[in-house]
Amino acid sequence: MQAVSARILAIEDDERIRSAMRLALEDEGYEVHEAASGEQALQLMPVADPDVVLLDVMLPGIDGFEVCRSIRRSSDVPIVMVTAKADTHDVVAGLEAGADDYVTKPFVAKELAARIRALLRRVRVTDPLSQTSTFGDGDLVVSPEAGEALRAGAPVRLTKTEFRLLCELAHNAGKVLSREQLLDRVWGYDYFGDGRLVDVHVRRLRAKLEPNPAEPRYVVTVRGIGYKLQP
Repeated sequence: MQAVSARILAIEDDERIRSAMRLALEDEGYEVHEAASGEQALQLMPVADPDVVLLDVMLPGIDGFEVCRSIRRSSDVPIVMVTAKADTHDVVAGLEAGADDYVTKPFVAKELAARIRALLRRVRVTDPLSQTSTFGDGDLVVSPEAGEALRAGAPVRLTKTEFRLLCELAHNAGKVLSREQLLDRVWGYDYFGDGRLVDVHVRRLRAKLEPNPAEPRYVVTVRGIGYKLQP
């Protein structure tokens, strides 16, 4: 397999799991930095300057959710939450805190590597959406080529995944896109129909874009089907 030049920050308090992560990812060609606690991870972030963060939920001291929120205050680096079980609360809480994706323990090293490759492709590969024209409607302007979204003339801080989701909706403005279509086009990986990724990211988009997120004007739900950007 061709080596991939990318830095991974693995935040995990269990030394055995952390070591297994490091060995598996180094075999894939990644440079791996390790942190055993949330405090250590936050200190290491500016030094490691990772391309992807693997973040365990259950950490001593500062838990994974707070670490995720702290990283999101200054960085849009892709974050994969690692949960001990496929618990709905942990998964949704991690995504709400700003994570882009999640994996559950015990995980297969190949699956973890595949998730990371998918994240890196979304970040690094030139997006065909960047060739589309700007979407503008009232106070909301989405400019894929400029890599920005404006609300009432002010830039909106979005993660890379949030921006890709918004661009996909803008590219298909007025058309309803199902959760499965959005998973395929935005996440670019087989997520076995886990619509929670889409639902939580839509809620995060609304919180940042909508004047009243409880009554969305732009990103609207089409019950039983999916979402659309309403022109």
